[in-house]
Amino acid sequence: MLVSSLSKKEVEGKLSTVTQDINFLDYEQRLQKGFKFNGKVGGDSFRLSLVVDKPDSFLPLIQGKIEATPKGCILFLQYRLFPSSAFFLGFWTVVTLSLAVFFGFVSQNPFYAGFSLLACVGNYFFAWNYFKRKIKLSKGIFHEILNLKVMD
Repeated sequence: MLVSSLSKKEVEGKLSTVTQDINFLDYEQRLQKGFKFNGKVGGDSFRLSLVVDKPDSFLPLIQGKIEATPKGCILFLQYRLFPSSAFFLGFWTVVTLSLAVFFGFVSQNPFYAGFSLLACVGNYFFAWNYFKRKIKLSKGIFHEILNLKVMD
């Protein structure tokens, strides 16, 4: 949750200024500089992700809702993995856990079972830490753009 003394319209305006509603098939549009986020800002909500030069599987999708208050506005933010990244993480978690069960109970090979379990935990740990780092970066840019205070 973020609280701002700016009005709802001012926050929407600042976010719109640094957000590009991009068509990834249009090469010329992708080359435009000066934007911090890709996504959509409109109405009471927004969906954003950081602009990156290289593909980043664990970049957070920022979904937010803006509510006006008498002295400014409140932003409710949710950081999520993109659906394709969540699918990727879930798929490999199921595969490596299945391999661990197969090697542990069917094949009776504890070394391979342990290795599969370690791969599962390592993959999840790596994804979670990388995702958290990208959330921190996204929050920093948000604070920079809107000069907001964090409310816990």
